[in-house]
Order: sequence, then C-alpha cells, then structure tokens
Amino acid sequence: MRIAPRPLSTALEALTATLAPATTLAHVQEIWEGAAGAAISAAARPTAERNGVLTVTCVAAVWAQELDLMSDELVLRLNDALGERVIRELRCRTG
Repeated sequence: MRIAPRPLSTALEALTATLAPATTLAHVQEIWEGAAGAAISAAARPTAERNGVLTVTCVAAVWAQELDLMSDELVLRLNDALGERVIRELRCRTG
C-alpha cells in the first residue's frame, strides 16, 4: 500500500523545526511578527538575547526611540507569546 504524497511545505516545516536552535533568541525570532505586529517587524528585528535582555535592531533611530517607549508593552506581548516570563528588558539600537 502506498501513502499519498505530502506537500513539500509540510516536509520542509518539519525539517526546519528540527534545524532551528533551541535558544531564547530563536524562539523570539519565531514569534516576533505575531507579537510585535507587521509594522514593527518590518522596521525592527531581534538580534541578540542575554540574561533576559533582548536587543532589537531597528532600521532608523526614530523606530528605536518608539520601541524604547513601547518596551514594557512589547516585553509583555513577547512573554505572553512565549508562554513564560523569559524577556525582562528590551534594548533598541539602529543598524
């Protein structure tokens, strides 16, 4: 008996999940767009994490300043999406 072919995307998703590193930064990068929103994710991306401090690199200084002002809300949204309190502080820079 032959099993019906699966879509390639299903196989690639399974493979990608096994290749992704199991770090806090990797998890944040996976949920970033959903937690931060489309506009923020287009202008900023998480680039480092150390001891609960998430560094976000922004395309412009004005975005870094805006995210600094929104940092408490973003930290809450990120931790909600992660399912635990992992991120405690957001640091924004341009690059």
